[in-house]
Amino acid sequence: MRSIATRAMAVAATATLLVTAAGNAASAASLREVLFVGNNWEGTADIIESSGLYAKIGRVNVVPDKAQRLTEIYLNPIRLAYYLGIQQGPGEGHDQLVDDLYSTPDGTALVASRPSFADVVSIDLATGAVRWRFPVSGYRADHMAVSPDGATVAVSASTSNTVHVLDITTGRQLGSFATGDKPHENVFTDGGRYLWNMSIGNVETDLDAPIWDWTKGDRHITVVDTTTFQTVKTIDMRSRLNAFGRKDLSNAVRPAVFSPDAGKLYFQVSFFNGLIEYDVATDKITRVRTLPKNAATSDDRTTFVNDSRHHGLSMSPDGAKICVAGTMDDYATVVNRATLQEGPLVTAAKPYWATVSGDGRDCVISESGADQVTAISFATGQKVVSIPVGDHPQRVRIAHILR
Repeated sequence: MRSIATRAMAVAATATLLVTAAGNAASAASLREVLFVGNNWEGTADIIESSGLYAKIGRVNVVPDKAQRLTEIYLNPIRLAYYLGIQQGPGEGHDQLVDDLYSTPDGTALVASRPSFADVVSIDLATGAVRWRFPVSGYRADHMAVSPDGATVAVSASTSNTVHVLDITTGRQLGSFATGDKPHENVFTDGGRYLWNMSIGNVETDLDAPIWDWTKGDRHITVVDTTTFQTVKTIDMRSRLNAFGRKDLSNAVRPAVFSPDAGKLYFQVSFFNGLIEYDVATDKITRVRTLPKNAATSDDRTTFVNDSRHHGLSMSPDGAKICVAGTMDDYATVVNRATLQEGPLVTAAKPYWATVSGDGRDCVISESGADQVTAISFATGQKVVSIPVGDHPQRVRIAHILR
């Protein structure tokens, strides 16, 4: 028979678990699911409903410290050179003030990467003040990803070929790892055990003809263990594409999305109007689908923004449909995953990203050329609604804020 002390400890432990569970439930109940829309050229984030009518809820200034950051840049000749290069290159003549964005687990702050300022910041949603700031290595911050538990955020430092992994609440660096040239997309897998980074190479030059492909640099996927930040695997799609008979396609992996069971990876590559299916277990390309070309789209590769012909993928929660943002072809379409047959081509102005609505019914794309986001039904492939947002929306992410 257990002693009285042992029984007391067990009761206390049970009470603690019940209190913790109740606290977590209360915390979850106090959060409201929304969509964050990053308006890159404007430096703001619109907050809209995550499904249904997608009504606007509010707007956040992501650059409240803009004057201070610009002063620092103009006093440093090297930083100024990169700042102007970003402005005239990937920024298409504009500052890139918010690339990627997420919410903190408690719903009180927005965390964003700011390419032109080469940093990640946390903005208090109640006061609009900067809670913390993390300057990335090098001179430009890019795509991010948040771990499944919401506790950590990974950011690509594109000019230093590094990914930093930060505590999302404090901004403290937990680790970092080296990547290929110009790290871009980040994806957590296996419940957060692994982190996949896709490097896209040098997209800022006009040496885009296939004969100059070698100048684009080292492009590969880096897979790391998130407990040690050690590389467990690298995947260069060059040999996989060659084996599939597609030597003509770039191996610069752009946006990517896993199937629900993580058995298949679907991704876009530079210059290509289509998507590629990769089987993780066999380490092979299994299908390639070329999607329709817009007759008005030039075949001059130097006209594709940052080498991306199509840029944006999302998958329906059941894994049956893939939503594709046909960036330079000015459309979005929902593809049947079983057949890779596209649905209706929904006209869109330079759609730059695709995500899934909170209820899972729609694909939500950012139309950077029309300053709006548009919901498209996964079931019908037809447009549901468009909502005006700020200047040049790019990333759209599910987030949670206090009610």
